[in-house]
Amino acid sequence: MEFEKITTVFDNEEKSFAEKHREELDGHVANMILRSLASAPLKNIVVDHAVGRRPIKAGMLLALALSFSEKMKQFIHSDRVGIVLPPGIPSIVVNLATLFANKIPVNLNFTLGRNSLESSMQIAGIKTVITVDAMRDKLKDFPWPKDTIDFVGVVKRFSKFSLIRRCVLVNMLPGKMLARIYDIPTTGGNKEATLLFTSGSVGEPKGVLLTHRNIIGNVMQILDLLPEVKSGHKLLANLPVFHSFGFTVGMCLPLMINLPLVTCPSPLDVKKNIKAIAEDKPTILLGTPTFLRPYLKRATTEQMSPIKIVVAGAEKAPEDLIQAWEKHFSCIFIEGYGMTEASPIVSLNLLTEKDRRAGSVGRICPGMSARVVDPESGMPLKLGDEGILQIHGVNVFGGYFQDPERTIQVLHKGWFHTGDLARIDQDGFLFIEGRISRFSKIGGEMVPHGTIEEAVVRALKLEEEEKLPLAVTSRLDTTKGEVLVVLNTLPDVTLDSVKQILSDAGFPNLWIPREMKMVPEIPTLLTGKLDIRACREVASRNEDTNASFEDLSS
Repeated sequence: MEFEKITTVFDNEEKSFAEKHREELDGHVANMILRSLASAPLKNIVVDHAVGRRPIKAGMLLALALSFSEKMKQFIHSDRVGIVLPPGIPSIVVNLATLFANKIPVNLNFTLGRNSLESSMQIAGIKTVITVDAMRDKLKDFPWPKDTIDFVGVVKRFSKFSLIRRCVLVNMLPGKMLARIYDIPTTGGNKEATLLFTSGSVGEPKGVLLTHRNIIGNVMQILDLLPEVKSGHKLLANLPVFHSFGFTVGMCLPLMINLPLVTCPSPLDVKKNIKAIAEDKPTILLGTPTFLRPYLKRATTEQMSPIKIVVAGAEKAPEDLIQAWEKHFSCIFIEGYGMTEASPIVSLNLLTEKDRRAGSVGRICPGMSARVVDPESGMPLKLGDEGILQIHGVNVFGGYFQDPERTIQVLHKGWFHTGDLARIDQDGFLFIEGRISRFSKIGGEMVPHGTIEEAVVRALKLEEEEKLPLAVTSRLDTTKGEVLVVLNTLPDVTLDSVKQILSDAGFPNLWIPREMKMVPEIPTLLTGKLDIRACREVASRNEDTNASFEDLSS
């Protein structure tokens, strides 16, 4: 029995991790950040590149957050507070203030449609949203509630005397005493810390409830894996805070350890990000492959020379991208794997060569267990076999908010069913082969969309395209079950040419798409990941599946 356990579950010492970090795991995110900022009040902690260049010291950031928190306690009576802000000083201040007030920040994904946002706000019980007027002007279709607060307007009304008084206290008193004075909670544990709504690549958005234990646990896991980030580094934070990557890794972690931040409002504004890198010299860059690829064409080696570590996630990083980054920019490119439900980091390749493995997303985080199960029977498979990845650990959430039906579908006895096809080798390295939703069952065989897609892109030498040029998806068919469909943006690429490429590469007939649809662009999410649901909807439409590009344009 013991042998069977070893060969089916990879356990990265969950119990010992929980014991090692027992005190932190019972803590409160707000208290940990307050004590960290108060320990070095004169340190430049954030440089905001939203408009010009605005630096702020840790003490002033803390004083602003405490002042804003006092206002929130007086005027906001609901438990959850909606936040619509890009990365930067206002976003950090409002999130901290919400936590200091013992309330729950809900950073709303403003890229979702109006109906999804209205549903999210109703589910979360959000009556108040904090933003800035510039965001209100930009997001015309956002369902702004009656109680929408302008961050800048509130800050302008702060009493100078009270703000100066808080600055003096922050600079003079230890964090432990400040926490008592301002009644900052000390214990969080399994209490709700934040509510994030997923972007819904395969379905409607879901409310992911993350606890203080989840977030602090993931921070401790990352620091155990990458202790180097604790000193001598600076982080470029440009990922949206409504994603767990941006919330946990781009905001909570650096503030908990006094890691200086350089913020930009969007990862898509490559020009502004390059300027921020050149001016303030951050050493760590987070991103998705989609966000990172444009730097290769638009940035010089000199401009990117401050960056020493790139951490990529959210989608598989092509090998050519990794090699190009390490060659042109002389930095280490490490790939990880995660999801909102895991707060988000699940695995990570490390800085030393022995702790990285080509094609993998690294080893499972300390404090986690992982197993691979058969897609049909749900029975655990041996290490090395391919199946559906399930994870268990301190950073794994406890369920979708007010959605027991969906929770039951993915959680069983603490094991989270990721929906990703994966394998774990004998050394514990995790290899993600694709999402189960990106496979079609044709003739009794599982056919991987991603593998077909990559073969065509490689044959056409399109790897360096900034936008996804084509995608393989499927539609239901009454006679065959499913039919593979190519969504294509390239006028010179035909269905016959795709078939020839795959045939020449030795792909079986079942793997060769039978239909093609010309589209102006491939549906993607803000992260750059393929919008699987939207792709299927396009493939299922009744219009001519092999229409020409000229027909589409007209």
